[in-house]
Amino acid sequence: MSSPARGPATAALASARVHPRGVRPSRIDPERARRWLGTRARLLATLAALCACAAVAPAGALAFDHPFIGSFTSVSSIGTTVPANGDENPYGIVDVPDSVGSLVRGDILISNFNNSKNLQGTGSTNVQLTPTGSLSLFAHINPATLPGPCPGGVGLTTALAILPGGFVVVGSLPTTNGMAATAQAGCLIVLNSTGHVVKTISGPPINGPWDMTAVSHGPFSALFVTNVLNGTVASGEKPIDGGTVVRIGLSSFWGHTPAVTSERVIADGFPERTDPAALVVGPTGVGLDFDGTLYVADTQGNRIAAVPDALFRQTPVGGGGITVAKGGFLNNPLGLTIAPNGDILAANANDGNIVETTPFGAEFQPFETEAGGGGLFGLTVAPNLAGVYFVNDSNNELDLLH
Repeated sequence: MSSPARGPATAALASARVHPRGVRPSRIDPERARRWLGTRARLLATLAALCACAAVAPAGALAFDHPFIGSFTSVSSIGTTVPANGDENPYGIVDVPDSVGSLVRGDILISNFNNSKNLQGTGSTNVQLTPTGSLSLFAHINPATLPGPCPGGVGLTTALAILPGGFVVVGSLPTTNGMAATAQAGCLIVLNSTGHVVKTISGPPINGPWDMTAVSHGPFSALFVTNVLNGTVASGEKPIDGGTVVRIGLSSFWGHTPAVTSERVIADGFPERTDPAALVVGPTGVGLDFDGTLYVADTQGNRIAAVPDALFRQTPVGGGGITVAKGGFLNNPLGLTIAPNGDILAANANDGNIVETTPFGAEFQPFETEAGGGGLFGLTVAPNLAGVYFVNDSNNELDLLH
């Protein structure tokens, strides 16, 4: 939903792309094996450490850790996210990294999930806000003029990313009447830097793209997309373990529409269900850490999960990934991003708090945004580390924790 932390993962991405369709050979590569084993060892050590110290500090972070959000004390309203057509319920959010076309470096791009009648899965606009709150319409997407298939039409989700060259990718999980019973698979919609749709990405394994993060190196990108409609509508409000994370490889040379080079499910088994208030509940926010581990907000499971070796893995991690943190200050986490110190920032659905969790699963005292239950969704670190931007669904605004 936001720009991932950059580091060794981006360099690794470049080397991964020398192989056809972005897939590494099946032979064992010593360097890849070393990285995978190192990540696995760290995660196993994490779990062991958590078990060992649970009796001493079950919900607190280690004393020598310093939370990224610990120095922030205030929340300021930046401005409304409602465009002229009245779309509501801001979900996705991403910092604009470079000025190109209609995109302005330092601005914030936001997707709206509801239309003016507040029907979920019917929002069709992306808006751009300046840091001082000036709003402009980046795109109004007409389902009738899409250049490719998008089953069900347009209902823009939290899945939002900006690729090299200013291409914007936004997820669509559409409904016809705002009810989960009419939800369809949707697609990923690709727009150019002036807000015109140039492509759709649809079909299995894309099925209800709910959130997304991206990492890029030169013209090559990898999208990590959570999907929440794998059997969900048929099952209704009874949870099923059908949620997935899909990695999509893209090449997006300057001036050319991004081309899909690979698609692979890298994690499955996340619980998901329909919900009369939230439409669907399932795996939501994703963030890629410095070492290539992908963290996932498992909303239904009330936990943060890890998917190791997310850039390279060829088989999915089952069971909804490896649990990093569960319960504690987490209260159905939705939006997720990686802080500059490597910690995981999650936006709680049920109480409006932002929770910072270390990769070892220890939690710091949450920040109460006063957005309330149902108020938070996407969040992203502000440029120059000046705070944390987050969308406030309670009043259709962009807010800044600083």
